[in-house]
Amino acid sequence: MEAAALPTALQLAAGGDTGLSLEKQAALGASLLLLKRDYRFERVWFWGCIQGVRDTYYIAQGLGPDLAAPRSCLYSLNCVEWSLLPPATEEMVERAERLKGHFQGDPSFEYEYGEVNREDDERSLDDGKELTIKEENRLVATIEQIDRAVGIIPRRAFMKTPLGSVIENRNFEGLSLTEAKKLSSYFHFTEPVNLKNKTLLEKADLDPSTDFMDSLEHDVPQGSWTVQLEKGCTVVVLRSLLWLGLTFYHVPMTKQYGYIYCGTGEKNLDLPFML
Repeated sequence: MEAAALPTALQLAAGGDTGLSLEKQAALGASLLLLKRDYRFERVWFWGCIQGVRDTYYIAQGLGPDLAAPRSCLYSLNCVEWSLLPPATEEMVERAERLKGHFQGDPSFEYEYGEVNREDDERSLDDGKELTIKEENRLVATIEQIDRAVGIIPRRAFMKTPLGSVIENRNFEGLSLTEAKKLSSYFHFTEPVNLKNKTLLEKADLDPSTDFMDSLEHDVPQGSWTVQLEKGCTVVVLRSLLWLGLTFYHVPMTKQYGYIYCGTGEKNLDLPFML
């Protein structure tokens, strides 16, 4: 969610129940503006927080002119001082997926290969090297996983230019209430997968400038999203059951939307058995 509209966005997304005290919110409001200036970002998003055993990571993302370009991720332990995370690689994501359990809250903490499951232990020993993962790398890999799986935007909020870059759609005035209650009206803000497999007939009704991402209606497993109307049916709230703690909000017929994650950074692997 946009750093400039943080207090209002937090109220709309979670009714203020995000675990962020007023002091933290005030500190974020000031420090994120300085972050945007110091790193020369076009815009800064407050991504959310990942709770650890010893401390909590507060996450911000910096964006450039192309909204689809890789985002810079930063973390803070006190909402004032920020540290830049390394870019997430496929190897980091693959290793982070093998880990289970809570974050420690210490960026320098290293997970030894013995804390990974036995099958991976044998593989790492056969390769002649021990598998270790720094929590800092696990953190950025988890952020990448969550963004790929459940980072969403309303349909037509962004548009693709003829040059291939993605920019904000200035003509977007919000979804209607009827549209806002449908999963097909929301897109994954990441590289499309299902869209590439659609036939030309299925793509006939799509606008290539705005419908260039996968919608939520075909997410697996079915039923991994809940859609609710809150605050007297004036706000539509989507919550992910796959990554518990991810909340998206949109005020119909306005440009107000965003998502925030506040959780432990663990995927709900039991979801298929709960539906």
